[in-house]
Amino acid sequence: MESITNSKKAYFIGGGLASLAGAAYLIKDCNYKGNNIYILENLNEIGGSNDGSGNLTEGFSCRGGRMLTREAYENFWDLLSFIPSLENSQKTVKEEITEFNKIHKTHAKARLIDKNGKIINSKKMGFNFKNRLDLLKLMLEPEEKIEGLKISDWFDLNPNFFETNFWYMWQTTFAFQKWSSLVEFQRYMKRMILEFSRIDTLGGIVRTPYNQYVSVILPLKTHLSNHGVNFNLGCTVTDLDFKKNNEITVTNIYYKNEENNNFNIELNDNDLCFMTNGCMTDNSTLGNFNAPPLLNFKRPPSEILWSNIKKKKRELGNPKVFFGNPEESNWESFTVTMNGNKLLKKIENFSGNTPGTGGLMTFKDSNWLMSIVVAVQPHFKGQTDEQTIFWGYGLYTKENGNYIKKPMRECTGKEILSELLHHLNFENEEDEIMDTVINVIPCMMPYIISMFQPRALTDRPDLIPYGSTNFAMISQFVEIPEDMVFTEEYSVRAARTAVYHLTNTKKEVCPVTPQYKNISVLAKAVIKSFV
Repeated sequence: MESITNSKKAYFIGGGLASLAGAAYLIKDCNYKGNNIYILENLNEIGGSNDGSGNLTEGFSCRGGRMLTREAYENFWDLLSFIPSLENSQKTVKEEITEFNKIHKTHAKARLIDKNGKIINSKKMGFNFKNRLDLLKLMLEPEEKIEGLKISDWFDLNPNFFETNFWYMWQTTFAFQKWSSLVEFQRYMKRMILEFSRIDTLGGIVRTPYNQYVSVILPLKTHLSNHGVNFNLGCTVTDLDFKKNNEITVTNIYYKNEENNNFNIELNDNDLCFMTNGCMTDNSTLGNFNAPPLLNFKRPPSEILWSNIKKKKRELGNPKVFFGNPEESNWESFTVTMNGNKLLKKIENFSGNTPGTGGLMTFKDSNWLMSIVVAVQPHFKGQTDEQTIFWGYGLYTKENGNYIKKPMRECTGKEILSELLHHLNFENEEDEIMDTVINVIPCMMPYIISMFQPRALTDRPDLIPYGSTNFAMISQFVEIPEDMVFTEEYSVRAARTAVYHLTNTKKEVCPVTPQYKNISVLAKAVIKSFV
């Protein structure tokens, strides 16, 4: 007779990293059979925001590139420590990434570029005494006193903070806006204090051998598939039902397939439900060399689901705070695919960094606040030796370009690349460079930094809502004290915590490492602030 542990099912709503991590830990630590785990994803591919796609003729595309660090990604590295590499089954993905980074070390030499196309000395942070004092006071301020505030609210009496080299580097590395949440900015300052002293070189950044879809998601997906996990693609979950009592117990999952047919999953008493209650890449659209991406500011599917269940259980957060103002939560990325390395060689000569050794290069006087990064080649599995790729993004999509007098969001891929070439002072060779281009794929993401929206402390729901018997929310929109959103670590920590809690598994989740309490780390940060 099959045991209860081996017969109960687990349902994950959303196919991103959190769900994949949760499924992996259920199998590894909680004695779950893979064929009793179901992942429901509305897209036709697993991976959520960790995407990477394309081909030789149409070019390649990544919506984003996830930054990794050794010290602040405790549970992420734990996860990858038991996932086999697809390149070498005798190694784990963690070992594979570690070995790759011993060879390809980051030391950026061109973090900031001025309006004349000259590299700025970014070792100088540019602080005055008031800037240093404001940052110190912020580090000591309780979150309860700054909830709902924007970053600009804290520095309103000394706005030159936003002209410092530090701000341009910190802002573009983590995608903050002046109107982003002060609480999230504070958490980043504490959690990423090690990066504060090396923000000008990004020396603490860890790269994956390929894009994150190939290097992280595919090995995870393969591992789960080998254990029999069920991937249900093209399934848009629209609502959940709960038991009619004060507890939070999911009884039904409602979803639609691609043909818009309605389905209902009834949960048994021992079944579990893990829900991704917000997706930052919802409503993303792609353009191409000759066409801009469409602008889709409609309500995203993940917000609709979250709002529907909040009507039934009011304590489940406040989705409108995060998804109600896409004009403040969008930015646009672009991926350039070329034949040959003419442009990459020019960027290498300009920056002093070979592909994969530099960091984000930011054009600080760009009206779009444009940045680019060149990874080790190849960055995609389908790339040939003759093809080269790089990625970039702009934070201010409503503004006209400095050279292309149109908002970034209205520009074709060709126009975005032309704007970049002018910032690099490569315009005299524009025609020759354009002849090597296979495609430039812009991607508009209306909700990409929605998790940074100013919020009250109660706007994000608890990971395990009070009174829950079988339900958890796992995403960038749940509350995990001390940790920072918009990271791979947040997704894995959320999933691992939820899985252990709902299965009563007596294992520890790796705690947040309080680097900001380390005297030597703080000393380095203080010294750096005076450079």
